[in-house]
Amino acid sequence: MDRLKDKVAIITGGAFGIGLATVKLFLEEGAKVVLVDYSQSGIDKVKNAISSANITYFLADVTDSKQVQDFTNHAIDVFGKIDVVFCNAGVGGHQINFWEYPDDFFDQVMDVNVKGVFYTMKYATPHLIKNGKGSIIITSSVAGLLGMPKGIAYSASKHACIGLAKSAALALAKQKIRVNTIHPCWIDTAMVSGLEKIISPNDTAAAREKLENSVPMKRYGTAEEVANLALFLASDESSFITGSEHKIDGGMTAT
Repeated sequence: MDRLKDKVAIITGGAFGIGLATVKLFLEEGAKVVLVDYSQSGIDKVKNAISSANITYFLADVTDSKQVQDFTNHAIDVFGKIDVVFCNAGVGGHQINFWEYPDDFFDQVMDVNVKGVFYTMKYATPHLIKNGKGSIIITSSVAGLLGMPKGIAYSASKHACIGLAKSAALALAKQKIRVNTIHPCWIDTAMVSGLEKIISPNDTAAAREKLENSVPMKRYGTAEEVANLALFLASDESSFITGSEHKIDGGMTAT
């Protein structure tokens, strides 16, 4: 239960889904956690559910570089250092033909999923260097490894996460800072529930069955399963792993 003992972790998108499952697991494993989210109601709900001196909360939009600097400084002010950065905040965007994709929505997806990751890494890295080692984890997607004919913005943004990770991994290898991506497929979260409604507004059960059938293991993954992967990459157990893509997709990309 002490795989992250004395480590300080920033987790963006921490109030829901994969982020929240990771917050809970990291706390159980001895970490001190800075939960960052753009939803005040989400943060309030977590505050009511988790009572611990090892967690602090910060309301922020990762597309605003000033706000990213602020929550990074908050981590230092409260806990004195940063060991782990989980760049998990993300949005899904529209499911439509790319030639019909609205410019402003494309920009929003790229701002959150790419700029948000870049800013979070950028402002945390000097503190990781000062710390002498660290781990940066980025939530990409199987969409970062495959094409999505009706989700071009999401797929492009998640492909970009791989470029960010590989470039940062090479830049930071000598400083013993590891950078990796994780690639979930359909995870049983609100984001995927929203996708079900887009696919089949009048029969979400049919949409779920369709999505599950696209996975060789014939089910959704859970947020807790993804959190377990993030825990491994955050811990010293993965000390020789960097610049790598880690699939958690029930075999989807093996076909």
